[in-house]
Amino acid sequence: MVNSRLLKAFPDAFAWIRRNVLFQWFGLLASIGSTLALCAIVSQVLNSGTLNWLLVGAVLAALALRLFFNRKSQEASLQTSITVKLQMRNRLYQRLADMGTGYLRKWSTSEITQLTTEGVEQLETYFEQYIPQLFYALLAPLTLFVIVCFISWQSALVLLICVPLIPVSIIAVQKFAKKLLSRYWSSYTGLSDSFLENLRGLTTLKLYQADGLYHEKMNRDAENFRKITMRVLIMQLNSISVMDLVAYGGSAAGILTALSGFFSGNLSLTGMLAIVLLSAEFFLPMRTLGSYFHISMNGSAAADKMFALLDEPTTPGDEKAVPQASPITADHLSFSYPGGKEALKDVSFTIPAVGLTGIVGESGSGKSTLAGLLTRRLTGYEGELCLGDQPLSALEKASLPGRIGLLGSSSVLFKGTVRENLKSAGAQTDEQMVDALKKTRIWDFLNSQGGLDFEIEEEGSNLSGGQKQRIVFARLLIANPPTLLLDESTSSVDVGTEAALVELIRELAKEKQVIFITHRLANIQDADSILVFRQGQLVETGTQNELLDQNGEFRRLYDAQKELEAYVRKEDLHEVE
Repeated sequence: MVNSRLLKAFPDAFAWIRRNVLFQWFGLLASIGSTLALCAIVSQVLNSGTLNWLLVGAVLAALALRLFFNRKSQEASLQTSITVKLQMRNRLYQRLADMGTGYLRKWSTSEITQLTTEGVEQLETYFEQYIPQLFYALLAPLTLFVIVCFISWQSALVLLICVPLIPVSIIAVQKFAKKLLSRYWSSYTGLSDSFLENLRGLTTLKLYQADGLYHEKMNRDAENFRKITMRVLIMQLNSISVMDLVAYGGSAAGILTALSGFFSGNLSLTGMLAIVLLSAEFFLPMRTLGSYFHISMNGSAAADKMFALLDEPTTPGDEKAVPQASPITADHLSFSYPGGKEALKDVSFTIPAVGLTGIVGESGSGKSTLAGLLTRRLTGYEGELCLGDQPLSALEKASLPGRIGLLGSSSVLFKGTVRENLKSAGAQTDEQMVDALKKTRIWDFLNSQGGLDFEIEEEGSNLSGGQKQRIVFARLLIANPPTLLLDESTSSVDVGTEAALVELIRELAKEKQVIFITHRLANIQDADSILVFRQGQLVETGTQNELLDQNGEFRRLYDAQKELEAYVRKEDLHEVE
């Protein structure tokens, strides 16, 4: 089973594969030398009763050489696997980085995890064991044929004719095995995906008393996976049995030919013993290749899925110079999630290069989808979305964070000190970091806890949601992109801090392009422009006063929020009384 594309994908590995095969061949020659010397010793002892110590030394030297070459072959195999795994993982990670969360449109997280871990490990065994063995299995029988021809061409010919019967048996099961292993991988990744989703939602399942139902479903999926795994093992065992039959039968045929020549006087005792001992060597390389057949099938099936991911089309970046402050325009922009759910429908707008633009709407109206498109975490839209006069899809994705800084409702902090987190955004001095932390109203807390040397635990577990958000905001201020995209960025902070951050956002909007996605309409009451979304459509545009005068969707949201706030204040007064 040779996957031509897989071989072409790793040209650097072939230098180590050639060394591997060459060392195996040298080891075979050493083994043949030790066998011939041993046969000569046995023949001499039986005929004359004497022992030639020179031949004994030759046997020991040949065995030592074989041990040495086997060791070098293993080292070459290790280097092959290192090369292949490193290059494939780099390619997969780079493609995933280019796609962002867009990979979720076709692949589940668990499937990606399986491909980048066990799938890559299957490639290791494919290149480390199967491919070198394939070339060696072609070279070894020919080498043995040439050497045995000098002893008995009849026996050599019989042995050589029987050798191809092993790959014939492999080819016979290849078509069936390929389909079976494709189903095996699909079942494997599907079971993993189901397990991960059920584990994540276990609390919800227990809350609705549905854990028993999903437990039964998981049992059925696991049983189906067990059955297909057993079918794969049965296929492998049957193919091995057939190969053993061919190998033992071919060896027996060669041995019988050699015995016939010996008893007829056409073959010496040394020659007959040599053929008897070497006959198995004709079939062992091909037999070993057959045992690696399932490895090649697994590796090829995993590689097909990896190439499907690597082949996912992405627009190559051919970006031109874009001014630091550029308007963002959308023209008949539409986007649908997998399954056909349309999140944005024929949306057109222009966001000025400088100023505060608010985006509002009920949950599910398309606001966060638009944020995903602007940062290229989502791809595959219809229509046009441009930064300046250049399509956003034509920009190199790696350059986007320097132009559009995203602050969502749950951003990531890295384990380490506050200083290390802020330096990752390009901070040069402690004064610059402290100034940013003061602006986001978090410095007083940090200063009491060790200042910039305060240790942030993994996932910020020793901070509240609001504290994490303010440090992330400070990091964004240090990065200083020309466009700030704030997606519910103040939702996890207290009222006082929120007011201060909103005031900071308004100050930033005087010299930057600020896009503020929020449910709290009070936060964008002074916005230069407000885009109002409903069910994926842009239904209204204008300032707050203009939108209120229209008595449309914005007025409905505004009145509903005012009524809710009045109700909350009333309840608070009752609690105080």
